[in-house]
Amino acid sequence: MNQKTKTGLEILQSAVLLGITGDMLLRSTPWGLNVFLWIALLVAAMVAITLRHKREHWTAQTITLHGALIFFSLMYVWRDSIELKTLNFLAILTILAILVLPSLKVSIQKAGIFQYAVGWLYAGINVAFGALIILIDDIKWKTIPNNGWSKHLVSVIRGLAIAAPIIFVFGALFMAADAVFQGIVENTFNISPDAIIIHAFTIGFISLVVTGYLRATMFDFSFSYVPEEDNKKEKSSVKRQVPSVTQHTSEDAVKKEKAEEKETTVIERLEANAKSQEESKKEKQKVEKTEQKKWDWRKFDNSILPKFFTLGSIEIGIVLGLINLLFLAFVIVQIPYLFGGMDLVQSTPDFKLAEYARRGFGELVAVAALVLPILLLSHWLLRKDKPINEKIYRVLAGIQIALLFVIMISATQRLLLLTGNLGYGLTTVRFYPMMFMIWLVLVFLWFATTVLRGMRQQFAWGTLWIALFVLGTLHVMNPDDFIVRTNINLMQQGRMFDADYNSSLSDDAIPAIVESMDLMNHKQKCTVRWNLRNRSNSAKQEQDFRSWNYSRWQAKVLLWGDTQVTNTQGCPSPYIDSYRH
Repeated sequence: MNQKTKTGLEILQSAVLLGITGDMLLRSTPWGLNVFLWIALLVAAMVAITLRHKREHWTAQTITLHGALIFFSLMYVWRDSIELKTLNFLAILTILAILVLPSLKVSIQKAGIFQYAVGWLYAGINVAFGALIILIDDIKWKTIPNNGWSKHLVSVIRGLAIAAPIIFVFGALFMAADAVFQGIVENTFNISPDAIIIHAFTIGFISLVVTGYLRATMFDFSFSYVPEEDNKKEKSSVKRQVPSVTQHTSEDAVKKEKAEEKETTVIERLEANAKSQEESKKEKQKVEKTEQKKWDWRKFDNSILPKFFTLGSIEIGIVLGLINLLFLAFVIVQIPYLFGGMDLVQSTPDFKLAEYARRGFGELVAVAALVLPILLLSHWLLRKDKPINEKIYRVLAGIQIALLFVIMISATQRLLLLTGNLGYGLTTVRFYPMMFMIWLVLVFLWFATTVLRGMRQQFAWGTLWIALFVLGTLHVMNPDDFIVRTNINLMQQGRMFDADYNSSLSDDAIPAIVESMDLMNHKQKCTVRWNLRNRSNSAKQEQDFRSWNYSRWQAKVLLWGDTQVTNTQGCPSPYIDSYRH
């Protein structure tokens, strides 16, 4: 039994166990403690198999990524916000995709965005087809020794397969013959066929997914392309040595040259040397072309493209230069608003605050998001044959980032006006784009530190950890709680308070809602109490420990501990529009 077969068998065993535990844990919703427990088991299985069969994959980078998996699964136990849960899910999937890169012989720390995308693709292909491949090809079943536990396992399976139909037939006859026996059997095995199918499907699905993913992390795969014709030329060129102008290849050549010196004129000797030099240059050029045509996707650059599709100093100057001029024109228009602020907005005829803020914020966030891929793609297409190309790019990209920061300040100002003391309050739709923009600011600073200084290979790894850091900070910040407290402060300053929206946020916001009820008017209190009452009734039906979550538990304590919070006596139906603000 070879090493690949041993690894494959361990992967199958781990996948089946994770499938069973996944069925036991993950079918309970809403997710909470169960996600953390299952991800912890998955990480434990990955670490155990890696240390046994792929210890070279156990590096500082993979250790930190495993730690990040545990952290973001633990966040399901802490926060209840649906937005945070969605971001946690995406973070976990991204980390799992990046963890397959060592199997592709790619350094995680030096991998680029393209390599990360390949990791996603490779992991997805293995999740879809890896289980089938591992069962048919990777595991050599004939090489497994038929002794010990495997021999007994086969016997047990055969015995069960033979006995099952017989037991079923006799059991059905006995149940038909006696009503008491039938009742005992039905009470003992009170399992619905639908439930059996659902459990079997869940276990099978999770097992297949885990099998495919673990295969992607454990079995190495590499691909490099060398044209067949060039490969033949390369092999032949290895046998031939490039002749040197100053060095003779053998003593026989020296003797022969001396013997022919008498008959060869100086001019003929010079012509021979010149011809030798020309042949040497041609041979070197052929070798260089052959080496250039070798392509390894792990070193993904623009050498695979024809020169027509790459960018020189003129093209990059035109592209980034025109974009910079457009950005500059917009910034010039925005300068009065940046310095004039609310006074200028209010004093401008036929210019409403809502139009200024709502129309601009989303579009400016989109602009900021589009700049990054444009800069990365243009840098990737940049020709590296002349240093001037890189210098022009750095200058223009630096100017573009500086102008972009001014545009981001304008977008931030619009959001502050929209959600400030003269605005309309804070919502998740306004909060998360702002957090996304903060992440972009950090990413552009990292871009200037790495890409513009010739360290592009460090960009993707740093960007990943900036995203994970910002996401972790959001959990500490508690967005839903922050939104409610911001809106309560605006209400105290005379602004409208949407009691229905704020009390319908996740359980993360319940403590802030309960604390602020004394500040609300009667109509707002009634709306909040009806929403909290409905939430409390739903919470009483959720008693499964697998779904335990700190925010939901804290909300239950507050709602069940103070009956006044959910007391709707004297409050009309929550569906009356006059009681919704």
